[in-house]
Amino acid sequence: MSVRPAWQVRDGGSTARWFEVRLAFADGARVDVLAVECAGCVSLEDVRAEPALSLDDLAVLADWIEGPLGEACGAQTGPDGGGGGGSRRARAALPRGMEGRWLAAREYRAAQEEGADPVLAVMCATGHSRREALRLIGEARDAGFLTRRRARR
Repeated sequence: MSVRPAWQVRDGGSTARWFEVRLAFADGARVDVLAVECAGCVSLEDVRAEPALSLDDLAVLADWIEGPLGEACGAQTGPDGGGGGGSRRARAALPRGMEGRWLAAREYRAAQEEGADPVLAVMCATGHSRREALRLIGEARDAGFLTRRRARR
């Protein structure tokens, strides 16, 4: 397994860092993961595997990469620093439903006003991947907390 820093984005006092993780197996199979660390939370951004992962393998992917990715991010992954299993589930407590959409919209608007990337701000606030943050932003738009991106014809 290899973990390499890909790039980082600094905005004010916060930094989001992306990492490329590659798992190579003896039979020639491989898994490539793009992970992002922001505000102490690590989220998987993209996963590509050859051959495709089964659902069972995908469910344990976080366990496979947790230790090395945590070390690369500079985070302790357990109480003794050796991988405790709970750190990947630690994310900002974002309420579900309308209140969660409202809070995501608030983060989005605050980032826009500061001239920062609003999607990245929602990602950092929620601990979700870019895809999940975009889904949450879309739900906030549908709920009327954000303006529409395009005028409907």
